[in-house]
Amino acid sequence: MTLELTALKGIPIIQPDDNLAEIIAVSLIENRITLENKDILVVAQKIVSKAENRFVELSHVSPSKEAFELADQSGKDARIAELILRESNCVLRVRPGTVIVEHRLGFICANAGIDHSNVGSGLNNSGETVLCLPENPDKSAGKIRDYLERISIKRIGVMIIDSHGRAWRLGTVGTAIGISGFPGLVDLRGTTDMFGNKLLTTEIGAADELAGGASLVMGQAGERTPVVHVRGFPYNFREAALDELIRPLDTDLFR
Repeated sequence: MTLELTALKGIPIIQPDDNLAEIIAVSLIENRITLENKDILVVAQKIVSKAENRFVELSHVSPSKEAFELADQSGKDARIAELILRESNCVLRVRPGTVIVEHRLGFICANAGIDHSNVGSGLNNSGETVLCLPENPDKSAGKIRDYLERISIKRIGVMIIDSHGRAWRLGTVGTAIGISGFPGLVDLRGTTDMFGNKLLTTEIGAADELAGGASLVMGQAGERTPVVHVRGFPYNFREAALDELIRPLDTDLFR
């Protein structure tokens, strides 16, 4: 098996209301890549959030009583604490500098995914602009996929990823937060291993595995390569959504 991951060069700085699918289509041409069936485009959350105008000027945020309490516990700006609360279903852990939440999209992450890095100086040049995650990353991925499939007449997948920490290991890794057109989870239960033994528990987090590889190619600093083209995904395509990767609360042994 060969898996090819190619970072698309020349993606411009994304602005609110940019047509991200069209920009990716042009970049594919400029990078001399012609889409084939079962190709996947992996897109960094940040450019999706920018195109969808998920910027927030902190000067426009009025903290609640709960936000001031969370700010006292975490040492964060009360306005950031307010945004964390708005973007979350619940707060799970707090320590100085970090608030671990269940995001409203269902996954666990730090600070509700609210980001300062590579955001720019802000819509009002205030220097106090932050960026929230997309409202519906599955829908965002689907819109990009629909456009690219329409112009290429190929069946492809699109994934939106973010950088998440992990409970038991240091370092952030690329993680799927939106999926369209290919499986997030691959169930191998009932199949056999190389010795003929039936697999009883094996489920592959294929989207997250691919997200980690794509994140390596994208980089995490000033590389300006927020889209990765993937060829050689080893599993069958099907319709999917982020929900299939979220562990149900009744099987969560750590909450």
